[in-house]
Amino acid sequence: MQVRSWGFTHVYVWTDSPNFHYNPHSHPGVTTHLILSGEFTVTYPDDEPGRKEAFGPGARIDVAAGKIHEVWIGKEGCTYVIGE
Repeated sequence: MQVRSWGFTHVYVWTDSPNFHYNPHSHPGVTTHLILSGEFTVTYPDDEPGRKEAFGPGARIDVAAGKIHEVWIGKEGCTYVIGE
């Protein structure tokens, strides 16, 4: 799987339902998200409050260890590969 070649050992596919929202949170290690379908919008409240960036199929989003982020899923849901 492509994400493993980036150095991630725990890799899995995840699907979120339409319009799902993840409150601000962080992870203990670096994570990557490779979007397969749908839309994934992220913001980093500690950096630029209010600035959201949307990603679609083929996009890769890396989140640093301990980085607080908030996520919204698009109206069609979103399927992505997560690497940890």
